[in-house]
Amino acid sequence: MSSAGPTPRYRRVKEFIVRHIESGTYKPGDQVPSESALVATLKVSRMTVNRALRELTHEGLLLRVQGAGTFVAESRPLANLVELRNIADEIAERGQRHAAKVELLRAEKASADVARDLGLRTGAKVFHSIILHAADGIPMQLEDRWVNPATAPDYLDADFSRVTPNEHLSLVAPLTEVEHVVEAAMPDARTRRLLRLADNEPCLRLRRRTWSGGVVVSSATLLYPGHSHRFATRFAYRSDGTSKRSNL
Repeated sequence: MSSAGPTPRYRRVKEFIVRHIESGTYKPGDQVPSESALVATLKVSRMTVNRALRELTHEGLLLRVQGAGTFVAESRPLANLVELRNIADEIAERGQRHAAKVELLRAEKASADVARDLGLRTGAKVFHSIILHAADGIPMQLEDRWVNPATAPDYLDADFSRVTPNEHLSLVAPLTEVEHVVEAAMPDARTRRLLRLADNEPCLRLRRRTWSGGVVVSSATLLYPGHSHRFATRFAYRSDGTSKRSNL
């Protein structure tokens, strides 16, 4: 017998809306029922409906327009693989509020894998941070980053609830090269809890290394809820067939 409890009410509201979107009842650009209408139809609280709408907005299925209502979005937002964007700026451009919670920030000894990624010897001192980024209170990205102390000696003194690691590192070690590797992954229990993922829900894992002047600055693993994110890029080619921009 399954030990799983009843489905939380806000998830039932989300499922109700998603079913209507998938069936075509609610089409892209259509306005979905108001909070009051959903409260009356589904017999739940306004707080429950508000949470469901906020999460569906964060997941890219809905678009909430102040003073106008909530509408079915055209598609999930794209993240560009070539351009290195600051997550706080990305969230702000979508009209949402960025918040960051520092889960870990300390100096450690580099494992063999971390040392290899940073171009250091095993056991060398490195800085380690784990930060949860949220948009309007909804978890959006779990950032697990290792930093070469020689490139950012004051990293542990930064207030990452106010400035992102991307912003800090860009100032002290200007970017000259970046490497991105994207893959699907099954998150561990801690990641699932922090990103509020459903059981057996995969996430997208972006592995990123950055260089400044030929020296590796950081190696980061960025985890995103798989249902609400996608990555894309666009290339331009010269007349000789070589690309002007490329992913590493």
